[in-house]
Formats: sequence, structure tokens, C-alpha cells
Amino acid sequence: MPAEWERHEATWIAWPHHEPDWPGKLGPIPWVYAEIVRALHTHERVEILCHSEEVREAARIHLESHGVSGNYRLHVAPNDRVWLRDSGPTSVIAQHGSVELVNWKFNAWAKYENHTLDERVGASVAQVTGLARVEPVRPDNGERVVLEGGAIDVNGAGAILVTEECLLSPVQERNPGLTRAGYEQVFAEYLGITSTIWLGEGCVGDDTHGHVDDIARFVKRDEILLAFEEDPADDENHRRSVDNWERLQAAGARDGTLRVRKLPYPRAVEMNGERLPASYANFYVANGVVIVPTFNDANDRHALNAIAECFPERDVIGIHAVDLVWGLGTLHCLSQQQAART
Repeated sequence: MPAEWERHEATWIAWPHHEPDWPGKLGPIPWVYAEIVRALHTHERVEILCHSEEVREAARIHLESHGVSGNYRLHVAPNDRVWLRDSGPTSVIAQHGSVELVNWKFNAWAKYENHTLDERVGASVAQVTGLARVEPVRPDNGERVVLEGGAIDVNGAGAILVTEECLLSPVQERNPGLTRAGYEQVFAEYLGITSTIWLGEGCVGDDTHGHVDDIARFVKRDEILLAFEEDPADDENHRRSVDNWERLQAAGARDGTLRVRKLPYPRAVEMNGERLPASYANFYVANGVVIVPTFNDANDRHALNAIAECFPERDVIGIHAVDLVWGLGTLHCLSQQQAART
């Protein structure tokens, strides 16, 4: 599996249409999506899945209103939710440099009932691209592996970041009985992984129960940005940050090459008394650009600067995400890269 900063053929998203994902706030979300496409389309093609012809026409109108005139395609493909990082397939480089799609089984984070349409997203992407599609199976019982793209982050050189909370906890359990060693075997077979770094817990408010893409991201083959809450008054995120920092320091001590840098959190974002998973770590790296969620917070500037230091040859663009995160995800959650052939 190549690192996210390696060359893409395209970015895949799905146009928002499911009002319960943003209760009472769906109205502004398509405009946020139009801004996302506006930021991406000058750097790479954007492939957009639309739940219906009506949604397709709404997407076209929003994009034209935002001055997006080309380098995107609209595809009618029914879907339940828009979080293609999780329902969409993972691109890998196969033999002879060709791209294949690793199509994990999707069960809506072992939490929601309505996911039958999202289970077909991998097939829809394969149909559009013509790429081969592989469905990973467990080494212990031959059943399909349940995994989401937000649960993994790789450096393109054989290392992967995951959390115990997401993959090994009995809460929202994806693959009952699959052990730590079993996951590592799956990662090795289907993603070419040789080293797995196990973090502890994800951030507070994460509906997925511990996705790594809200807390820690590779930015170079030997460098990781870790979301770190410095304020002990935010007891839970602070405790989790310290634990994950210590785990990464131990991993760095083992291999001698890993550098870890801190990325701040914004102040807590809440809606109707619910803590939301607001994190700058949910940025997305595309060809020539990095889009970063921002939260009308004093730390927006610090986060943008920290990420810009990691990607000096790319534009770094903030996308307002206070409304977006009410859907319990932001920019990385909604996007999925299609790797370019080597």
C-alpha cells in the first residue's frame, strides 16, 4: 500500500444526501463538499459517487456555483453514507506496478444497520476504474475481513499505524476472535506490511471507536504527526495522547529511525451536548495539496503551520469543518485516494 503522499490517479468522494448524518444541519454540507472539490480538482481528478440522479444534479449545481468547471466526474451509485475512507476500497500496487483494489467487508463500524448499499461501493469503484478487486479473508476461518480505511495509516515502506481500541476491543468488534497476530498476517498479505505500530485509543467523541486517522498520521516514511492534548484539564484526550506518545517513543527506540511530532487539538467542539471528534489529524494529502479541517480556533493556525512544514512542496488549505464534524467525520474520513500506476 503506497503512502498517501505518493502520486494519485484520483480522489473518490460521495456527495452528501443522508440527512440523519447531520441532523438538522444537512443544508450547508454540500457547500463544504463543493469547497473540497474546488481545492482538489486543480491537482487531481475527483470521482464523485451520487446516490441518485437527483443527487447527481444537485452536485453539479453546487460545483458550478463554486466555479468548479472540470476535472471531476459524477457517477450514479447508490450509497448509505458518504464516508468513502471506510466503505471505499484501498489501493495497492501489485506486480508489474499495476493498481489493485483491496475491498474490505464494510459493516458500518459494527454499529449501524443500514450499510447494504455502502457494501457495494467497492464494486462501483471497480466498475468505473476497470481495476482488479480483491476481497481479503481471515487466516483463521476464511471469512471476509472487516476493516475501514480510517483504521489504518501507512508510510509506503512497510509500516502501518493502528489502534487497539478499534481492532482489539470487544466494543464495536469488527472481527470477533481475530487476534493481534492475525491482523498483522492480514496486513502483511494484502498490504505488504512488515511492521505494525499498535497505538492505544483514538480521540474522544469518535463514533468509530478508535480510528487512527483522527490521532496519528505518517507524513514521511520515518515521521509521524500525533494529535496531542497538552491541557490536563481535558482529562481523557490528554491521557490518551500521553499513552500514544509513549507508545510511539518506544516504537522509535526499537527501530531507531522514527521521529514523532506533536499536532495540537482544537478546543472541544460540541453539538447538543455531544463531544465531536474534532481533530486536525484528519487532513487529506492529494497531489500538490493538503486539505486540513479547521474549527474557528486559535490552534487552526498552529496546525496549518505544522502540517505545512511536513509538506513544503504542497499547498496547504484549511477547510471549515465545524458543520462537517457534526457528521462525526471530516476530510480524511470522506475521501479515498486511487493510487497511480508506478
